[in-house]
Amino acid sequence: MNIFSYHLVELPFFDAIKRIFSNPISNNIKGLIHSESMTAMTLGSPIFSPSRVLIGQIAIFIQWENENALENYLEQDNFGRILAKGWHVRLSFIREWGKFSGFKIPDYIDKLGSPNSPVVAVTIARMKPFAVPRFIHWGRPVEKLVRDHPGTTLSLASVKFPNTVSTFSIWKTEKEMTDMVHGHSAVEKPKRHSAAMKERERKDFHFEFTTLRFKPLAEFGQWKGESNFIPNT
Repeated sequence: MNIFSYHLVELPFFDAIKRIFSNPISNNIKGLIHSESMTAMTLGSPIFSPSRVLIGQIAIFIQWENENALENYLEQDNFGRILAKGWHVRLSFIREWGKFSGFKIPDYIDKLGSPNSPVVAVTIARMKPFAVPRFIHWGRPVEKLVRDHPGTTLSLASVKFPNTVSTFSIWKTEKEMTDMVHGHSAVEKPKRHSAAMKERERKDFHFEFTTLRFKPLAEFGQWKGESNFIPNT
Protein backbone atom coordinates (compact mmCIF):
# COMPACT_ATOMS: atom_id res chain seq x y z
CA MET A 1 0.00 0.00 0.00
CA ASN A 2 1.25 3.49 -0.92
CA ILE A 3 2.05 5.70 2.04
CA PHE A 4 3.20 9.30 2.38
CA SER A 5 5.62 10.71 4.95
CA TYR A 6 6.29 14.23 6.15
CA HIS A 7 9.68 14.96 7.72
CA LEU A 8 11.10 17.85 9.73
CA VAL A 9 14.81 18.04 10.51
CA GLU A 10 17.32 20.71 11.52
CA LEU A 11 20.58 20.92 9.54
CA PRO A 12 23.75 22.97 9.99
CA PHE A 13 23.33 26.40 8.36
CA PHE A 14 25.67 25.95 5.38
CA ASP A 15 24.44 22.42 4.69
CA ALA A 16 20.90 23.77 4.65
CA ILE A 17 21.91 26.58 2.26
CA LYS A 18 23.22 24.00 -0.21
CA ARG A 19 19.99 22.05 -0.04
CA ILE A 20 17.90 25.12 -0.87
CA PHE A 21 19.09 24.77 -4.45
CA SER A 22 19.11 20.98 -4.75
CA ASN A 23 17.00 17.96 -3.91
CA PRO A 24 18.73 15.88 -1.22
CA ILE A 25 16.72 12.78 -2.16
CA SER A 26 17.78 10.97 -5.33
CA ASN A 27 15.05 9.96 -7.77
CA ASN A 28 16.70 6.53 -7.94
CA ILE A 29 15.78 5.55 -4.39
CA LYS A 30 14.03 2.17 -4.48
CA GLY A 31 10.32 2.51 -3.75
CA LEU A 32 10.29 6.31 -4.01
CA ILE A 33 7.42 7.80 -6.04
CA HIS A 34 8.03 11.52 -5.52
CA SER A 35 9.52 13.94 -3.01
CA GLU A 36 9.49 17.69 -2.42
CA SER A 37 12.24 19.19 -0.24
CA MET A 38 11.58 22.65 1.17
CA THR A 39 12.75 25.19 3.75
CA ALA A 40 10.38 25.68 6.68
CA MET A 41 8.63 29.00 7.33
CA THR A 42 6.60 30.38 10.22
CA LEU A 43 2.94 30.71 9.29
CA GLY A 44 1.72 34.29 9.37
CA SER A 45 5.10 35.90 10.05
CA PRO A 46 5.98 39.23 8.36
CA ILE A 47 7.41 38.77 4.87
CA PHE A 48 10.67 40.52 5.73
CA SER A 49 11.56 38.93 9.05
CA PRO A 50 14.05 36.28 10.25
CA SER A 51 11.17 33.98 11.15
CA ARG A 52 9.71 33.97 7.64
CA VAL A 53 12.22 31.58 6.04
CA LEU A 54 13.90 29.39 8.66
CA ILE A 55 17.24 28.47 7.13
CA GLY A 56 18.37 25.23 8.74
CA GLN A 57 14.87 23.80 9.21
CA ILE A 58 14.02 21.41 6.39
CA ALA A 59 10.58 20.02 5.53
CA ILE A 60 10.33 17.06 3.15
CA PHE A 61 7.09 15.56 1.82
CA ILE A 62 7.44 12.11 0.22
CA GLN A 63 5.29 9.43 -1.40
CA TRP A 64 6.43 5.79 -1.19
CA GLU A 65 5.32 2.57 -2.85
CA ASN A 66 5.02 1.01 0.61
CA GLU A 67 6.19 1.39 4.19
CA ASN A 68 9.10 -1.02 3.70
CA ALA A 69 10.62 1.38 1.14
CA LEU A 70 10.50 4.19 3.72
CA GLU A 71 11.99 1.98 6.43
CA ASN A 72 14.84 0.89 4.14
CA TYR A 73 15.56 4.48 3.14
CA LEU A 74 15.76 5.69 6.74
CA GLU A 75 18.07 2.84 7.70
CA GLN A 76 20.35 2.54 4.65
CA ASP A 77 20.63 5.92 2.89
CA ASN A 78 23.05 8.60 4.15
CA PHE A 79 20.47 11.39 4.06
CA GLY A 80 17.77 8.97 5.19
CA ARG A 81 19.70 8.40 8.42
CA ILE A 82 19.77 12.18 8.92
CA LEU A 83 16.00 12.33 8.48
CA ALA A 84 15.60 9.45 10.94
CA LYS A 85 17.14 11.67 13.64
CA GLY A 86 14.43 14.31 13.12
CA TRP A 87 10.64 14.05 13.34
CA HIS A 88 8.25 12.47 10.87
CA VAL A 89 4.70 11.25 10.49
CA ARG A 90 3.47 8.45 8.24
CA LEU A 91 0.26 9.11 6.37
CA SER A 92 -2.47 7.22 4.56
CA PHE A 93 -4.28 9.05 1.74
CA ILE A 94 -7.91 10.13 2.15
CA ARG A 95 -8.80 12.93 -0.30
CA GLU A 96 -7.38 15.25 -2.96
CA TRP A 97 -8.51 18.59 -4.37
CA GLY A 98 -6.65 19.91 -7.41
CA LYS A 99 -3.57 18.39 -9.06
CA PHE A 100 0.19 18.55 -8.56
CA SER A 101 2.68 16.83 -10.84
CA GLY A 102 4.90 14.08 -9.46
CA PHE A 103 2.66 12.64 -6.80
CA LYS A 104 0.43 9.74 -7.86
CA ILE A 105 -2.92 9.44 -6.16
CA PRO A 106 -3.18 5.84 -4.91
CA ASP A 107 -6.01 3.47 -5.74
CA TYR A 108 -6.50 2.72 -2.06
CA ILE A 109 -8.40 5.46 -0.23
CA ASP A 110 -8.41 5.26 3.56
CA LYS A 111 -11.14 6.46 5.91
CA LEU A 112 -11.16 8.11 9.29
CA GLY A 113 -12.91 6.41 12.17
CA SER A 114 -15.15 9.44 12.76
CA PRO A 115 -15.27 13.25 12.29
CA ASN A 116 -13.59 13.42 15.72
CA SER A 117 -10.48 11.56 14.49
CA PRO A 118 -7.21 13.46 13.97
CA VAL A 119 -6.33 14.44 10.42
CA VAL A 120 -3.34 15.89 8.56
CA ALA A 121 -3.61 18.41 5.72
CA VAL A 122 -0.91 19.27 3.18
CA THR A 123 -1.18 21.93 0.48
CA ILE A 124 1.45 22.34 -2.21
CA ALA A 125 1.57 24.67 -5.21
CA ARG A 126 3.71 26.15 -7.96
CA MET A 127 3.23 29.92 -7.87
CA LYS A 128 2.70 32.29 -10.79
CA PRO A 129 5.47 34.88 -10.22
CA PHE A 130 3.29 37.91 -10.93
CA ALA A 131 0.59 36.59 -8.58
CA VAL A 132 2.88 36.53 -5.53
CA PRO A 133 1.88 39.96 -4.10
CA ARG A 134 -1.82 39.12 -4.39
CA PHE A 135 -1.19 35.66 -2.92
CA ILE A 136 0.60 37.18 0.08
CA HIS A 137 -2.24 39.65 0.61
CA TRP A 138 -4.85 36.89 0.75
CA GLY A 139 -2.65 34.12 2.12
CA ARG A 140 -1.12 35.64 5.26
CA PRO A 141 -4.50 36.06 7.02
CA VAL A 142 -5.19 32.38 6.33
CA GLU A 143 -1.75 31.45 7.68
CA LYS A 144 -2.55 33.28 10.91
CA LEU A 145 -5.94 31.59 11.11
CA VAL A 146 -4.36 28.12 10.88
CA ARG A 147 -1.38 29.00 13.11
CA ASP A 148 -3.55 30.32 15.95
CA HIS A 149 -6.44 27.89 15.61
CA PRO A 150 -7.10 25.86 18.79
CA GLY A 151 -7.73 22.79 16.64
CA THR A 152 -4.14 22.49 15.37
CA THR A 153 -1.31 20.80 17.25
CA LEU A 154 1.43 21.57 14.69
CA SER A 155 1.32 23.87 11.67
CA LEU A 156 3.92 25.42 9.39
CA ALA A 157 4.61 26.60 5.88
CA SER A 158 7.56 25.82 3.62
CA VAL A 159 9.10 27.08 0.39
CA LYS A 160 11.34 25.80 -2.38
CA PHE A 161 12.83 28.46 -4.63
CA PRO A 162 11.88 29.69 -7.10
CA ASN A 163 8.14 29.08 -6.83
CA THR A 164 7.04 26.06 -4.73
CA VAL A 165 5.04 26.82 -1.57
CA SER A 166 3.40 24.42 0.86
CA THR A 167 1.59 24.19 4.18
CA PHE A 168 1.34 21.36 6.68
CA SER A 169 -1.05 21.09 9.61
CA ILE A 170 -2.10 18.48 12.14
CA TRP A 171 -5.66 18.81 13.43
CA LYS A 172 -7.09 17.30 16.59
CA THR A 173 -10.26 16.38 14.69
CA GLU A 174 -11.43 16.43 11.10
CA LYS A 175 -14.47 18.45 12.18
CA GLU A 176 -12.31 21.29 13.48
CA MET A 177 -10.43 21.38 10.20
CA THR A 178 -13.54 21.38 8.00
CA ASP A 179 -15.17 24.03 10.20
CA MET A 180 -12.10 26.22 9.61
CA VAL A 181 -12.21 25.62 5.84
CA HIS A 182 -15.86 26.65 5.60
CA GLY A 183 -15.60 29.62 7.97
CA HIS A 184 -17.53 28.07 10.87
CA SER A 185 -14.86 28.11 13.57
CA ALA A 186 -15.51 29.99 16.81
CA VAL A 187 -12.47 32.24 16.30
CA GLU A 188 -11.88 35.83 15.29
CA LYS A 189 -12.51 36.47 11.56
CA PRO A 190 -13.41 32.84 10.82
CA LYS A 191 -14.05 33.33 7.08
CA ARG A 192 -10.45 34.17 6.12
CA HIS A 193 -9.89 30.79 4.47
CA SER A 194 -13.16 30.71 2.54
CA ALA A 195 -12.58 34.29 1.32
CA ALA A 196 -9.11 33.39 0.01
CA MET A 197 -10.51 30.34 -1.79
CA LYS A 198 -13.11 32.50 -3.52
CA GLU A 199 -10.34 34.84 -4.66
CA ARG A 200 -8.33 31.89 -5.99
CA GLU A 201 -11.36 30.69 -7.93
CA ARG A 202 -11.80 34.18 -9.36
CA LYS A 203 -8.17 34.39 -10.52
CA ASP A 204 -5.76 31.59 -9.72
CA PHE A 205 -2.47 32.29 -7.94
CA HIS A 206 -0.86 29.07 -9.14
CA PHE A 207 0.25 27.07 -12.15
CA GLU A 208 -0.72 23.94 -10.19
CA PHE A 209 -2.16 23.45 -6.72
CA THR A 210 -3.45 20.62 -4.56
CA THR A 211 -4.80 20.08 -1.08
CA LEU A 212 -4.30 16.58 0.29
CA ARG A 213 -5.95 15.11 3.36
CA PHE A 214 -4.48 12.17 5.28
CA LYS A 215 -5.12 9.75 8.09
CA PRO A 216 -2.06 9.79 10.39
CA LEU A 217 -0.66 6.28 10.90
CA ALA A 218 2.33 6.79 13.20
CA GLU A 219 4.61 9.52 14.51
CA PHE A 220 8.35 9.25 15.16
CA GLY A 221 10.98 11.42 16.83
CA GLN A 222 10.83 14.95 18.19
CA TRP A 223 10.52 18.43 16.72
CA LYS A 224 11.86 21.33 18.79
CA GLY A 225 11.94 19.07 21.82
CA GLU A 226 8.28 18.05 21.50
CA SER A 227 6.48 14.93 20.32
CA ASN A 228 3.01 13.35 20.37
CA PHE A 229 1.51 15.99 18.09
CA ILE A 230 -1.07 13.49 16.87
CA PRO A 231 -3.73 12.66 19.47
CA ASN A 232 -4.43 9.00 20.27
CA THR A 233 -1.68 7.41 18.13
